[in-house]
Amino acid sequence: MPLGQNSTRRQLTLFVSDDSGAIEKIRQQFNPIQHKLISAHVTLCREDEIVQIDRVIKNTELIKSAGPLKITFNKVERFEGGKGVWLPSSTENKQFHELRREILKGLNDTPRHHQPHLTLMHPRNSSCTDKIFDQIRAFELPTEILFEKISLVEQHDGGPWMTINEYRIAPIES
Repeated sequence: MPLGQNSTRRQLTLFVSDDSGAIEKIRQQFNPIQHKLISAHVTLCREDEIVQIDRVIKNTELIKSAGPLKITFNKVERFEGGKGVWLPSSTENKQFHELRREILKGLNDTPRHHQPHLTLMHPRNSSCTDKIFDQIRAFELPTEILFEKISLVEQHDGGPWMTINEYRIAPIES
């Protein structure tokens, strides 16, 4: 079924906590459609990986006190024929892949390799030019981000993504 026609999508997401930083400024200025649909994030598990949602939730709840997840990033790059712009991870990000394996345990014990990244301009609803890319490269972007929670998000009929539940991955402070 085409996206946006009686469809519901779910995914596990790591939201960037600072929505006033350079990442959101870039998204708001150069990709306002995507900015309105969902805040800046790293997708942890895609919809086809979490079909058995009850098991995914149970696995996620078991790891909620594993500690904050740190992802390190490289410089911005263009992708999808130059239309999109993303901030790709710069290292192996072993902790990210271990977290994915724990969430998908018993469902897919060898999940596909998924490079963590932040999409700044989604090619579905924006198009980067050389001039825009030069402007984006002038921003001071983070080289690492700590994520303290996993969000289960849902989208109906191509509309804005809504947070259904959140699971802490950082130790709870007393």
